[in-house]
Order: sequence, then C-alpha cells, then structure tokens
Amino acid sequence: MKRLFLVLTVLCMLLGLSVPALADSHCMDELGCVEVAPDDPIVIASILAMSGPASFYGADTLGGIELAILGRDGMLLGRDIELVEEDSYCAAEGGQAAAQRVAADESIAGVIGTTCSGAAQGAMPIISEAGMLMISSSNTSPSLTNDNADEGGTYYPGYFRTAHNDLFQGAMGAKFAVEVLMAGAVATVHDGDPYTEGLAVVMANEFAGLNGEVVFQGAVSKGDTDMSAILTEIAASGPDLVYLPVFTPESEFLVSQAANTPGLENVRMMTADGSFNADFAPNIGQAAAGVLMTGPHVSGDAYQEFLALWAEEQPGGTDSPPSGFHAHAYDGTNLLLDAIEAVAEEMDDGVLIIGRQALRDAMAAVEDYAGLTGTLTCQEAPLYMGDCATGTALAVFELGEAQVNEGAWPPPIVWDLSMAAADDM
Repeated sequence: MKRLFLVLTVLCMLLGLSVPALADSHCMDELGCVEVAPDDPIVIASILAMSGPASFYGADTLGGIELAILGRDGMLLGRDIELVEEDSYCAAEGGQAAAQRVAADESIAGVIGTTCSGAAQGAMPIISEAGMLMISSSNTSPSLTNDNADEGGTYYPGYFRTAHNDLFQGAMGAKFAVEVLMAGAVATVHDGDPYTEGLAVVMANEFAGLNGEVVFQGAVSKGDTDMSAILTEIAASGPDLVYLPVFTPESEFLVSQAANTPGLENVRMMTADGSFNADFAPNIGQAAAGVLMTGPHVSGDAYQEFLALWAEEQPGGTDSPPSGFHAHAYDGTNLLLDAIEAVAEEMDDGVLIIGRQALRDAMAAVEDYAGLTGTLTCQEAPLYMGDCATGTALAVFELGEAQVNEGAWPPPIVWDLSMAAADDM
C-alpha cells in the first residue's frame, strides 16, 4: 500500500496536482515500512505450534522469546515490545492461516517462527510476499534454505533460521552410527513431513557414504497407531539400527511396538529432535530405555544463567524447558530486535520508521554474533540461504531409567561433535 502511495505522489507532482495525504509517509524502503506512532508499541509476532502433539515445541520456543523480551525489560527504542501469538498447529495449513493473519497486520515488524518445517512451507510464501522478515528457531528441513527449486529447494526471501540445518544433524547421526555403534546396516522411517523425510534421506545418504548399508527406507502416516506391518518389514531387512526421525506420537508407537517385534530385540532405536521432549520416555515406558536421540545441545555459563532465569520465571520455579530449541528462540528474538534497533529511524514528529528490506538486509549481514547457541553468521550460499547456525550445537543423547521412571530431562549426552573431532585427530 505504501509503495502505491509513493507512486501516486510522484505522479501528482509531475502533473501539478495536490499530493494525497497518505503520501506524507516517511517510508522510502522498497518493500515498505512499519510506522510506529510515538505512543505505540513495537510489535513482533510468533507463529508457533501451540496446540496438538507438537505443542511442547511451541511452549519451549515461546519461553525463549519471552526471556529475550524480558532481558530488555520489555522495551526497545523507548517503546514497549508487544508480542502477537499465532498458532500454526505444526501443519502447512496452520502455517498458511497464521501467516495470512500476520501479513494482514501492518504493525508487525517481524516474525519468530514457524515451529515445524511443514508449517514453514505454508507460511513462507505469504510472509515473503508481504515483505516481512521471519526467523525460525526450530525449522531444520534442508529444503527451506535451498534456493534451487530443481533440487527440491523451497527458500523464499526474508526467511532465516537459528536452528541447525539437518544436513548437519543427519551427518552427525550417520557418523555416530558407523563409528561409535559400529552399525553396518540401517533402516530409516519418516512420516511424510518435509522435516522427517529430509532428515531420513540425509541420514541414509551419509550412512551409505561411510560404507554402511541402507537396508530399508519406509514411511508411516501421521495418525498411525498400529506399526506392526512396517516393523515386521524392518525386522526382515536385518538392520543394526533403526533411525526414525518422526514426530510424536508416531515415534512413541514405533519404539514401544518394536520392543515386541521378533527380530528387533537387539536392534538399537534412534530418534531425532522431532521427539526430543520430556514426555517421550514416560509415555513409552521401559521400552524407551536405551533409545538414542539426536538433537540440540547448548552449553556454557551464559546458557546456565538462561536456565536459571527460565526456572525463576516458571510457576513454582522448578520447570526446565520441555524441548531443545528455547535457546535458539532466545537468539532469534534478540537478532530480530537488534535488527529493528539498527534500522529504525525516528522522524521529527516522533514516528518510528522500520524499513522491511532494511530489516532483511540487517539480518543477512549478521556475522560472528555471540549467541547462546554459538557464534552465528547468516549465510547466502545456494544450499544455506538464511542459515545462521553452524550445526555444531548438536549431540547424541541416550534415554535411561531416570527419564523413564522419574521424568528427568534432558537425557545425558553420550556423544557430540567435539568427540567426533577428537576421534578424527
């Protein structure tokens, strides 16, 4: 709309006509601007999975966003920070609907989201077309930052993420399987989601590249509860490891039923961050003991301070984050707020002007940012457009009795990339 009025202004000047009132806008940004009146808040939005089986992710991310805002006392550039929350339900349709609501609100400066890669595919075209900036703290599908459509890339301008790319997670899982577990054969299972399918493919390709044999590649459907048929097929293929980077509850059914499937008694099970939550082991019971999980791993003094603040802000002061992307959300929110602070211009009348293309440019220029999750630099390479994470904040975890019987969280780390580096020396 603002661009239209800019064009009208120029035409009116050329024709000697009066300038429309709205043409008094201070915006000169090619994608338009957010204009914040002197007494209005700076508005950002979240598009998260707040309902359904993946709601633990949404709660985890929302906590990180809120702590980043709290760290600034809820203020930016002398104005209150207002957070608009939208629910994407971890689905493409939910992401699309949430993005439409966000795009219709011209006061929103930027978005933290989506939670799930599938929801991102529904939201990205709309957010990008609206000229907005979106930063995800938990999307990991390789396709989202790949700008080559012929290779399955689905990247749209304005999209960034502080979560790892599953090209890293899949490679780590394969390396651990071959070099630590000494697995010679792997079976993979996905559930049709862009995240789960992409990660299963990366794992299989990397495993084969390390001279392992991929003996089975299959899929379940979201909503499936009886996994006996696919588990029987997997057992017949003779794997040493079953890699199932699927979401809950399907992953829970797979692990629990595998324990009673002939031929899988001594086969290790490995899930990924789609199941990385505190309820996974208690929901399964004893069959979860010994299950391996790949997922986010953050450490350091600053992160410990973050966890202490998290506990302080939760009811009762004892809760720990329910999943693994809270620190990525904290970093993503701070990057968004830093970008707003860097590009915003206050006019003589007190109106704050935030250029949308300027925001995107500020994010693209991020280099060596010291975040909770590591040193972040946003990429502009064909396979990593908007990727800001290095992929080093990852580890392999193992569920034990404490997770099954006591709900202890997170599970202990059994291997990370620093150990891989040591093994390679």
